[in-house]
Amino acid sequence: MFSQRSIRQRFLIQLIIASASLIFIFSSLLYFYIEKSIIDEKYQELLVYAQNTASNQSVYGSEVPTPDVYLGLSIEIMYLNKEHIDLDFYETTKDKKAYLTLLYPFNFDELSYLKITKEISATRKLLDQILNYIFIINIAGFLLVVLYAIGLSKMLVAPVKTLSNKLSNMNEHLMRPIVVEELPEEFEPLGATINHLIARIQNFVKYQKELFIGTAHELKTPLAVIKLKNQVTLIKKRSAEEYIDALKVTNKTVDEMNVIVSNILNIGRQEAAQLEQPREVDVIEFLKQKANDFHLLAENEGKNLTMHFEPDGFMAILQVSLLNQIVQNFLQNALKFTPKERSVHLKSSLNSYGLLIEVIDEGCGIDESSDLFAPFKREGNKPGVGLGLFLAKSAADALGAKISIKNRTDGANGTVASLNLNSKLSCILPGK
Repeated sequence: MFSQRSIRQRFLIQLIIASASLIFIFSSLLYFYIEKSIIDEKYQELLVYAQNTASNQSVYGSEVPTPDVYLGLSIEIMYLNKEHIDLDFYETTKDKKAYLTLLYPFNFDELSYLKITKEISATRKLLDQILNYIFIINIAGFLLVVLYAIGLSKMLVAPVKTLSNKLSNMNEHLMRPIVVEELPEEFEPLGATINHLIARIQNFVKYQKELFIGTAHELKTPLAVIKLKNQVTLIKKRSAEEYIDALKVTNKTVDEMNVIVSNILNIGRQEAAQLEQPREVDVIEFLKQKANDFHLLAENEGKNLTMHFEPDGFMAILQVSLLNQIVQNFLQNALKFTPKERSVHLKSSLNSYGLLIEVIDEGCGIDESSDLFAPFKREGNKPGVGLGLFLAKSAADALGAKISIKNRTDGANGTVASLNLNSKLSCILPGK
């Protein structure tokens, strides 16, 4: 039913052992308490008899004894050779009968003592019956604990088995996110993490084919240009200047291919960056430094870069290289598509999800119906390979952040590129 590595088996055994130990300890304490209470009561009874006898009163004092009190009671005087202890109380067994005996000082000068003996066979029998009943109850309780442990372990392991079954039936072509709301509260973080991984795998599978096809297409075109140019050049003998021109075209095409290959290599570098050790960083300070770096670039291009950051600080544990890749791509695209004498605005603010970082430009806008994050996807007539947003999307997925690019809704032309960092792994610094 269970394997040696079964979580349920280990939990079941531990629960049964712990519950059985608790039942045994509680039952033992209960029995010893009952026994001590009854024996103490008998001791007090014999002590009263001894005190009454020593003071020359009736053995039973002023009370009228019932007939059963006389049974099994014997009183005698003992003389010892030396002074004995003040009181001695013990239990003996004779002829399968149990007796309680109390030695009580009677006359110190004569070294005489009262020896009062009371048969407690019925009491001892009652205690044995109580012990048997407790033993039977313990067996019944242990069986109930086993049944309860089996049911409880099955209930606790059920969410794990549900997750396991869903994950085991998945492949790269059939992935469905887990409904976190249907999981117990304790498993919600695990379900959210699994959904995050599923989303990343889905994006990878989605763009994998496009990436391979796009790479082949992007490299095939310049290779075809080189080949065609060389074929035309070789058709007939040409002048040195014409050969030089042909070589220049070839070198330019090779440079374009190098740019494509370099961008493709960036994909591999980003995968390595995702394995980088996360560290604590003040995102607001990072944005300020990045804004200062691009401020001079914007001025050289005749454009204006403004900034506004809220709150004063926002600490997060993340891979800084991935954050840098996203923000840098946003700013580069914004400056690329923004005309001269226009502005690019970098801002941050808090929302219910975490820290929202926005780069707002005054460019021509985008076609929101197209998948801008697909590899080799280009907008407008600006130069570029079309892998920047693809890398930014991959970096955002690795950070567990949300990324989007939309047209402005304030009536002006341009786009709003946003990155929303999750605050669950972040903390806000107090305001200055």
